[in-house]
Amino acid sequence: MKTLNKVQTFIFVAGGILTLVGAATYITGWPVAFYLYAAGAVAFSVMQLYAGYTGDNLVVRRLRLQQVTGALLLMITAVLMAMHTFQFGFARHNEWVVALAIACVLELYTAFRIPSELDKENAAKKRQ
Repeated sequence: MKTLNKVQTFIFVAGGILTLVGAATYITGWPVAFYLYAAGAVAFSVMQLYAGYTGDNLVVRRLRLQQVTGALLLMITAVLMAMHTFQFGFARHNEWVVALAIACVLELYTAFRIPSELDKENAAKKRQ
């Protein structure tokens, strides 16, 4: 995996925190919560997409595809929240919850599995 520099890591972490705070407070009806979530989701997703994988391990490539799908679902959730907040389009209720739940499952799963697979790959390279 491509490592992020200090500024990119800060944007990644800040985006994750804003996403979490925005999603948690959106339910309360706080008007700023949507903007917090949207900004955080874009920052988190862009930095996650920037940290690509250039190796040949098919398992890590599959997991990376799942991670990218989760990042895109986070941004789709922001669009669905906008539809709910501003009452336009087809998603005028809580459809955003479904997209967010799927994104969270994918992101959580890949957050544990990718480092595990990379460790296995590095251990196999050291043995050779």
